[in-house]
Amino acid sequence: MTYYSYFDTAANSLLIEKADFDIRYSPVIGLVVDSACSFFQELSYPEIIDVGVTISKLGNSSVQYDLAIFKQGHEVASAQGHFVHVFVDRQTRKSTPIPIKMRDALYQYSVNK
Repeated sequence: MTYYSYFDTAANSLLIEKADFDIRYSPVIGLVVDSACSFFQELSYPEIIDVGVTISKLGNSSVQYDLAIFKQGHEVASAQGHFVHVFVDRQTRKSTPIPIKMRDALYQYSVNK
């Protein structure tokens, strides 16, 4: 379960830091609708980790993040996986297009440029 929290933190950090996403007040929010993780080796405290993020699919209202977790200084992933955000209106929870500013920022991390 901890690995998924690393994925979530990395993807949300990308949104907050690179797409200027305000998770508290934005009129749209991302809901996780799909996720997967393959574990290759154990991580344990106090190891320092790095998490790599790329965007493999950027749809009208959804984005798929592909992620890998590395022990700091290692080139082989300890775990890798993906998760999908579908963006919805905060109030109605109806699917909504990804805002243009966010889409432009996420596109910079897309493997399908």
